[in-house]
Amino acid sequence: MGTVPTTEQQLARAFAPLLTFVPDRHRIRTVALTLLCFGVMLGVGLQQWSNVRLGGFDLGIFDQAIRAYAHFHLPRSPIKNFHHDFPPGFSLLGDHFSPVLAFLAPLYWIWDDPRVLLIAQAALFAAGVPLVRRIAVRCFADAAPETSRAATDLAGLVYALGWPLFMASREGFHEVAFAVPLTLLMLERGQARRYGGVVVAAVLLLCTKEDMGLLVATYGAVLALRSGGRDGERRGVRTGLALLVAGPVACYAAIRWLIPAMGGVSGYYWNYGQLGPNVGAVVVRLLTDPVASFSLAVNNWEKVSLLLWLFLPLLFLPLGSATVLCALPLLAERLFSDNPSHWSMSHHYDAFLWPVLLVAAIETLARLHARAPGRTRRWAAAVVTACLALGLALGVARLADPAHWDPNAPERALVEAASFIPDGVTVEADNNVAPHLTARTRTLIADDTPRGADYVLLQTVKRTFPFTSAAQEQARVRLLLAHGYAQLWSEDGVVLLFRTVDEPIPGMHIPDKNSTPVKDVPLPTQSARP
Repeated sequence: MGTVPTTEQQLARAFAPLLTFVPDRHRIRTVALTLLCFGVMLGVGLQQWSNVRLGGFDLGIFDQAIRAYAHFHLPRSPIKNFHHDFPPGFSLLGDHFSPVLAFLAPLYWIWDDPRVLLIAQAALFAAGVPLVRRIAVRCFADAAPETSRAATDLAGLVYALGWPLFMASREGFHEVAFAVPLTLLMLERGQARRYGGVVVAAVLLLCTKEDMGLLVATYGAVLALRSGGRDGERRGVRTGLALLVAGPVACYAAIRWLIPAMGGVSGYYWNYGQLGPNVGAVVVRLLTDPVASFSLAVNNWEKVSLLLWLFLPLLFLPLGSATVLCALPLLAERLFSDNPSHWSMSHHYDAFLWPVLLVAAIETLARLHARAPGRTRRWAAAVVTACLALGLALGVARLADPAHWDPNAPERALVEAASFIPDGVTVEADNNVAPHLTARTRTLIADDTPRGADYVLLQTVKRTFPFTSAAQEQARVRLLLAHGYAQLWSEDGVVLLFRTVDEPIPGMHIPDKNSTPVKDVPLPTQSARP
């Protein structure tokens, strides 16, 4: 005969389901770090918006495209279409294959403003915090509870204030917003041996950007090799092999068929002329002359600096884990590229690598801790100090400085001039003020080709992408004033022109069905924006 439960036991059983919703300390720390990441990354983006430093390239482009999705149209961007001379019918899916961006369209039903993308990107970056913490918990599962707790908290903090996330947030919005949490989800689900989740994350990554297929394939190889070394893990081997095949196939299909079908050009982003004119030629070159070929990856100081920038703060720990192999395709894309902007440390490209490098570093530290706990603590302390120092210097410190929130006089004048432009008109705008107009006008960025827009808004005191000099911008103003435009407003070097007479403008061009897409040529003083 069983014992009769006491009143306290009965109450405990009755309220047990409710107690599962009471956050424990681990959950509280997870929520706190997630909110920290969200708040800081959003603050960085809004600070750049306040300073009028987020351009039509690229925030304005994504704003136009995702707003089109919100109205159930293909993601068209007049900024991209006109500036790179794509023919009519071109959609942003013909630039990079990123249908995952359509998930953000409903946000425009709530707030029709480019800043909604800054909020979305900050939220997506922050979504990586719980995933990083789960990975750290599993890696340090055999360590003492206090060690596991410290490793989990510090891993989440280093991720949340990671310098690659700061750099991406300063650049506005890009597809990397999805790539970061999806890469972490794929790695975390693989670690948990939940292979259905691995496949879902991989498929979404393939829809994030065409080159993500290379990362998916490499992770497939790593997963298959790791699963092959464990008994009863045939499902992991099969999943890994499937990703190894599906990744390159999806990448090829996107570049060869899907992008051209959306008005793009296959091979438009081929920047590897030093290695060969196509993938086949590159493979032959790498096989027949590997030393000379691979030397191109470190043939100048910018490339070496990039490698140090990525690996030195982590004390090269990622090299101790096979997970780092997942970063090699994306890193090779940059190091072998002929485009200097791909070697830069100031754009958003590092954020694609951040999840892989951090997870690889955590895995290495966990293995080292199992062998030499004392030495590992010193390594971990050095990594945390270096990473947080970079994050604080590049992000948090700038947020705390009021001077970084105030635009300069020309940028302030650009915003004021934009307020005089009526809704619904076509505008050729300075790149930096373009996102302030895309919600209510048909916005193009002013470049070296006149478009005959209703309004033209330029600043003439310093060079703005894509002009080569302030003198070129001044020449544009003189040209337009001589061919049908009148000055409507001017202050602090900013000029707002209004078209009064529909007359031909020398050099004017509107993309048509015979247009051949062009690419920007990087300048010696400032890398072109891809």
